[in-house]
Amino acid sequence: MSLSINIPHKTYPNGVCALQDLHLTAERGEFIALVGPSGTGKSTLLNIIAGLDQDFVGQIAYPPQATLSFMFQEPRLMPWLSVADNIRLVLDAPQYQTDSARFTRMDTLLQQLDLQDFRDSFPKQLSGGMKRRVALVRAFVTQPSLLLMDEPFQSLDEPTAQELRQLLLTLWAENAPTVLFVTHSLNEALLLADRVIFLSARPARVILDYRVPLPRPRPLATSALQPLQVTLLQEYPALLSGVLTLPTFSQPHSP
Repeated sequence: MSLSINIPHKTYPNGVCALQDLHLTAERGEFIALVGPSGTGKSTLLNIIAGLDQDFVGQIAYPPQATLSFMFQEPRLMPWLSVADNIRLVLDAPQYQTDSARFTRMDTLLQQLDLQDFRDSFPKQLSGGMKRRVALVRAFVTQPSLLLMDEPFQSLDEPTAQELRQLLLTLWAENAPTVLFVTHSLNEALLLADRVIFLSARPARVILDYRVPLPRPRPLATSALQPLQVTLLQEYPALLSGVLTLPTFSQPHSP
């Protein structure tokens, strides 16, 4: 599924311009990470793509038959529903009711993510990592062609986050959705993505479209990605601040 984003500007009623001259395309099955300073408009962009925010100038284009899933910063599980019932919320939507295999797929994913013994548990009985696993099942159970992920592993301890990243990569490889993944971590972006899109400070625009030169599967260890990260930041020292500048070198003093 191809995705085309063309946003001349997104301006809030208070006059703050969040996005300006932002243009981006994604090919079917591509994993794209979005990196930029806090408050630059990354979440706003995902909300626009998902149709949650329609007050903008521009166009978002993807095939009309595309199915979309959104995984937010928090798991957003209904506390009064069990794990299975939280997942059934999306499966019971009208567009999926004719899918006779949808509940079989849910059972398979629950087993694959080691949640089969917790299908009748409630969110308050789950750890933070387990809640994110449930959110992953809910994101993939509809077999989306476009998956939006807004810092889905934030606030987790690193071992749990690494485990979830590996599960995400496994599910992505099996289902091949186009993924847009918001993160503040350059290491996470380099680990997961085919391309890393670096955004400027507000109003956000694309300042660098970086194709990750690493084969898959990639090592999970941060140390294995460190040389690439160092090289990138040496070339563009202010990149994570939303500025595309080349390094400055001191000039020799004239005699």
